Amino acid sequence: MSSRTPPRGAVITAPEAPSPAAAAPDASAVAAPEAPRAGAAKGAGESWLSRFLLLRLLGLVYLMAFLTWVNQGPALVGRHGLLPAHGALSAIAQALGGRWHGFAEEPSLFWLSDADAVMFGAGWVGVALAAVVLAGYANALILLALFVLQLSLLPVGQIFYGFGWELQLCETGFLCVFLVPLLDGRPFPRRAPSPIVMWLLRWLIVRIMWGAGLIKLRGDPCWRELTCLDYHFATQPIPNPLSPLFHALPALAHEIGVLFNHVAELVAPFFVFGPRRLRHGAAAVMAALQVILLLSGNLAFLNWLTLIPIIACCDDGVWRRALPARLLARAEAAARVAQPSRTARYLSIGLAVVVGALSVPVVLNLASGKQAMNTSFTRLPLVNSYGAFGSVGRERDELIFEGTADEVLTPSTVWKPYQWKCKPGDPARAPCWMSPYHRRLDWLAWFAAMSSPDRYPFMAHLVWKLLENDRPTLSLLATNPFPDAPPRHVRVDLYRYEMSPPTARTWWTRTRLEPWLPPLSQSDAPFAAYIHHRWPD
Repeated sequence: MSSRTPPRGAVITAPEAPSPAAAAPDASAVAAPEAPRAGAAKGAGESWLSRFLLLRLLGLVYLMAFLTWVNQGPALVGRHGLLPAHGALSAIAQALGGRWHGFAEEPSLFWLSDADAVMFGAGWVGVALAAVVLAGYANALILLALFVLQLSLLPVGQIFYGFGWELQLCETGFLCVFLVPLLDGRPFPRRAPSPIVMWLLRWLIVRIMWGAGLIKLRGDPCWRELTCLDYHFATQPIPNPLSPLFHALPALAHEIGVLFNHVAELVAPFFVFGPRRLRHGAAAVMAALQVILLLSGNLAFLNWLTLIPIIACCDDGVWRRALPARLLARAEAAARVAQPSRTARYLSIGLAVVVGALSVPVVLNLASGKQAMNTSFTRLPLVNSYGAFGSVGRERDELIFEGTADEVLTPSTVWKPYQWKCKPGDPARAPCWMSPYHRRLDWLAWFAAMSSPDRYPFMAHLVWKLLENDRPTLSLLATNPFPDAPPRHVRVDLYRYEMSPPTARTWWTRTRLEPWLPPLSQSDAPFAAYIHHRWPD
């Protein structure tokens, strides 16, 4: 989870890093890339293909992010959603002394208007622009628009947008704005990729990896004891159909997996700025970890997003072996006619200076004994701290919502369960494939099961919406056991789930632990009063 409350009073000094001016190529190098040395791979030192690939992947990630917003946003934070954005912005403005102060602290376009038509209309603009980038057309104006739209979602998305990858998408998208021309959006424009920006993307992957690796070593002892994977595949937020296979691997394989994780997150980043072969080897190790995570779980678009700066660690000599000849020819033709841009060079240098200054508190955070992960230290999340799974659950608890049509509850009352889109519910139902899409309510329910109702009050609002058979809310769930009329009571019970072996008939076995929320109805006066006070609209 991320925190957008920046620590104050950080001292900004110049980091110990190569001078941006020294890293920038001269104009002749931009106009005509230097021929590779004898024996060097063709394309070594060039980034035309790397830029092409990482921008297409960025378009995919943006597309998934904005599809999530337009599909789920109205039910989550719309005017009649579980946590209406209007109430959140009003609370921020009241606390800070007005909407302008709120905008200064939490920048968002939706301070101008938080009407559903505006917020989700903007989301469809994001979908369209992301599809354009995925299709191969990306210039600075398009990427800047996508960055502004993504940034604007964070305050209105509230807890549903409190994940670290939201900040990571902002930072990645912002860096890529400087990787393309202002207007020319062709896959291979006449401006060469900026070496400075490619280096800044490499600096991003270093911070992502070290943040994730250090928080593990400083957090749960199972990472040091090499036992975390004995639990992780079964207790992660949303397993996929392959998770039981990974969970069933022998303990030795799990220990090797933890060691490989440490190598990828703590050792490989040291070589990101090293010689070409070592850099490519480091990229291969880090990419392999992301692929394993993609195969073994559903971490939304996090692993896809993390592959973007990993691609920046590789030059065109790598991609020439895998990409079609027609694409290679287009890259070579663009390189032959590339034109230098003094303005682009100065912008890249200025960006490097800004990133260097903003990296100081991030590096100090990494070096501190009280490392904060997934945190922005500035109002604009341009250089952030990252981290994942600093602790691993040993047991899996799930919230199961059930309703009944009975007006009067008795021991013989029949309760019918609702099913989550992806999270475990019915033990016989197979896990879903979700990544790179994101089921935000499912994720938050996983956190809520480890806590109490007072920490996640929107769950009570979810119960109220189910008592109304609210169609947008029901769209967040897989099933509605009451299609003809709403239930009279809804309850939430806490269950303990255990992952079954791959050969079992069911995917899970479960045991009911205790009520998480008692049976509630709209005729329950205290419950109704609480809902109408907290969500008056």
